[in-house]
Amino acid sequence: MRCCIAENVDIQFTGMRLESDIIWVLILLEIQLRQKKSEKYMIAAQSKQKFYTDPKRRPLPFFVGDKVFLKVAPMKGVMRFGKKGKLSPRFIGPYEILEKVGIVAYRLALPPKLSGVHNVFHVSMLRKYVSDPSHVLNQEPLDLDPKLNYKERPLQILDRKEKELRNKKIPLVKVLWRNHSVEEATWEREDEMRSQHPELFR
Repeated sequence: MRCCIAENVDIQFTGMRLESDIIWVLILLEIQLRQKKSEKYMIAAQSKQKFYTDPKRRPLPFFVGDKVFLKVAPMKGVMRFGKKGKLSPRFIGPYEILEKVGIVAYRLALPPKLSGVHNVFHVSMLRKYVSDPSHVLNQEPLDLDPKLNYKERPLQILDRKEKELRNKKIPLVKVLWRNHSVEEATWEREDEMRSQHPELFR
């Protein structure tokens, strides 16, 4: 009798263990299926993104001997009051490409005044120059640092106005910057311009 009871109990426990094992197998299968589904969706999303992005990417085939413009930027920390973004980047040059370095970089023939600048540049810093006699760049030379940054210099004040912020009026001046067009003039705080560039107010 005891033997029969023991066998019965053992069969029940074995059955429970089997059920438990089956449940865990089903759970693991469900996790694997969901993971594969997620991977499938991710691949589809990446493929879709690539489809929309690729047409916008255009190869920039530069060759040794080509002439290119080099992008330079205002020093960091130069703020523009009431204007989104920065002044548009400047391009200097053109300079001749001496050699291709790796897949996306080029070595340029820089003039002696840029001897402190490393002469290998990523393709994103270059713009193709097409020779044209009508291209007359009437710009004052920029004082570039080794990182191709320069300090923006104001040329003159074009206009004045006041901006109301809460209960306070802030006097602003519209500044024309050297090497920039009138369309790129920006509104600046008058007190800051007076302290940094008093010569504009004489």
